Amino acid sequence: MKMKVAVSMRLRLFVLLSLSSFLIMLNAVVLKAEQHAVGAVYTMTNDPAGNAVLVFDRFEDGTLTPAGTFLTGGSGTGGREPDFGLANAGALALSENDRLLFVVNPGSDDLSVFAVKKNGLTLLDRESSGGRQPISVTVNKDLVYVLNAGGNVGATDNITGFTVSPHGKLSHLSNSTRPLSAGVTAPAQILFTPDGRVLVVTEKATNVIDTYTVDKHGRPTGPNVIPADAQTPFGIDIDRNRLFVSDDFNDAPGAGALSSYLVSDNGNLQLISSAVPANESGACWVVVSKDGRYVYVANTVSSTISIYSIANHSARVIFDNAVQSVAGPTDMQFSRDGRFLYALAPDQLGQSSPGINFFRRDPRDGSLVPLSRVSGLPTSVDGLAAR
Repeated sequence: MKMKVAVSMRLRLFVLLSLSSFLIMLNAVVLKAEQHAVGAVYTMTNDPAGNAVLVFDRFEDGTLTPAGTFLTGGSGTGGREPDFGLANAGALALSENDRLLFVVNPGSDDLSVFAVKKNGLTLLDRESSGGRQPISVTVNKDLVYVLNAGGNVGATDNITGFTVSPHGKLSHLSNSTRPLSAGVTAPAQILFTPDGRVLVVTEKATNVIDTYTVDKHGRPTGPNVIPADAQTPFGIDIDRNRLFVSDDFNDAPGAGALSSYLVSDNGNLQLISSAVPANESGACWVVVSKDGRYVYVANTVSSTISIYSIANHSARVIFDNAVQSVAGPTDMQFSRDGRFLYALAPDQLGQSSPGINFFRRDPRDGSLVPLSRVSGLPTSVDGLAAR
């Protein structure tokens, strides 16, 4: 009898423990299912057969899950050289209120506008870019400017402006098209200063930085052609009046660097830090932390991200260290809260699979902690936007 009671007690205990474990696992699954997206990350396929935006929902812990594919109505150019695509930065841009997403269509020479919804995107408008092969777009309030790399396809390079309504309707801004320093410059990126008074464009082939002053009607004057302090100026980011420029040096081994300038209201640039080296290769894309204390540079050839601190909130930069970022990182963006850094990785070097790498940023010292990545993206992916 005692043996039967003991066996019965052990069986009941086993059942209770098993049930408890099951309930804990079920609760974890329910909690995961109840998580709601707090933001999103966007990239484009750049597909010649039909460009599309890939949307990934962002959760509180920084992780991403696929949330749909949305056609732009235009076309891309595919994953071809140079730099496995367009050798550009800023192919997508969000409005300041995160309600509109702007996407270039370099294969069909136009620009698409989407409404940002909780469940994805809605295409609102598509208009000619005002030139050939649009590769970069920037937004300030109701002004939108596109950088056209027409020189890559037998035309000429230029910038062209638009106004955008609250409902996402684009209207070409008369007398807004301006040349770059020459017809063929291999341009990389266009960006507004935060106050909207100046536009900045980088030219890789000519080693110059163009600036344009923007009047109260949104029309630019320029270009003010300024020789870059280093070779192959590529990616840029601007924090207040501080301009940070990646110095690629034509992907020379170990030559990647970062320069910084102050931008005046008349478009002049004052050099502050000259080509501060990181001893990495392929320094092409740049992003400033939300608190304005650190600058991050994607080194595609080295598959690393360099971290620079900004001295005493000036514009002087100091190289700190670098972290690994597999599959050749290109465009980077921070989540709107600044906690997570996302890096597009088209995998030019065949290291892994095209995807998006993401990191948690430590606000104390700017360091990056690798979290995970999503993979399986098309090899032609280009550009990144995040909220």
